[in-house]
Amino acid sequence: MPYFAVALARKESGWTGQEVDLDDVEDLDGISDLLRDMISAGEGPALLLLEENDEYMLAVRVDGDADPRSFISDIRAVETSELAAKFYDIVTPEPVLDLEDDDDESAAPPEGEPGGDDTIAADLGTSSQELLALCAEEGNLPADVIYSLCESAGCAELLEELRGA
Repeated sequence: MPYFAVALARKESGWTGQEVDLDDVEDLDGISDLLRDMISAGEGPALLLLEENDEYMLAVRVDGDADPRSFISDIRAVETSELAAKFYDIVTPEPVLDLEDDDDESAAPPEGEPGGDDTIAADLGTSSQELLALCAEEGNLPADVIYSLCESAGCAELLEELRGA
């Protein structure tokens, strides 16, 4: 399986979701429309969570009629992955990393270079710092990051059902 993509939406009755075939979606606007169709007024947010070949994870979030926000665990994937390039919004502000401890020469830089809105899941239980730490944690796969986001948001069980686990 080259990629796994799921659309999740928080509704009054709880989380709902569906696996998404990205071959049927042209661009970020198409993802935004799909996500908006999943929620009614006063509901939300709706999220697309994508992981491709254990290389990166991408999240797109829609809240009502607001512009979509996106986050990617490794911005370099935009250069090597058609899906990442198609769905990552490069105009999303780059995250501000905490560089106060840059005197610590023993600290290894993260393998990936996260980009986009690192506050994308802050109100769902995963702070900016936690999200960046998940992406940088050695041994963490993109699917692990997605699972952690869903666990904090209260929809991990739904994710597992959609993944077929």
